Amino acid sequence: MRSANGWSGFAGRIVLLVIVCAIVACLPVHVAHAQGNGRQAIAIVVNPKSAVTDISFAELRRIFLGEQQFWPDRSKITLLVRAPVAPEREVVLNEIYGMDEDQFRQYWIGKMFRAEVAGGPKIVYSSDMAINLVGVIPGSITFVLASAVTPNARVLRIDGKLPSDPGYPLK
Repeated sequence: MRSANGWSGFAGRIVLLVIVCAIVACLPVHVAHAQGNGRQAIAIVVNPKSAVTDISFAELRRIFLGEQQFWPDRSKITLLVRAPVAPEREVVLNEIYGMDEDQFRQYWIGKMFRAEVAGGPKIVYSSDMAINLVGVIPGSITFVLASAVTPNARVLRIDGKLPSDPGYPLK
């Protein structure tokens, strides 16, 4: 039923257009994930002043699990973790933690309850936020899609490999 001024039909078309545009805007992300093995490489990024350039996958896992809380120079590690909606978070949960989202939450609640850590990972809501914060927080470490890495970001090698190398573990 149309209103007297005809705006309800127009407003409905505008809302539909906005929804269609939002869906179309998301398509490149889904297309990118459909290529190759279905996942993009995940880069591990550290604060540019960090002396660490290469770590083993086992050490990376200890850091992300909160078992290693200090870098070799004794500076505090600050873990920055993407929010649950980020596609790279699922890769990190599967490959590094070996957990699903619920297990991950319970894991960190347990560590904090037992006072094994002062606090859980800091949540970041975008790749830009992760890159910007890791650049200014000493000792920080985060993960982003390799395609989101900026020229001044410091990407760690894992077992001697960068995200673009064959055999890189976070793909």
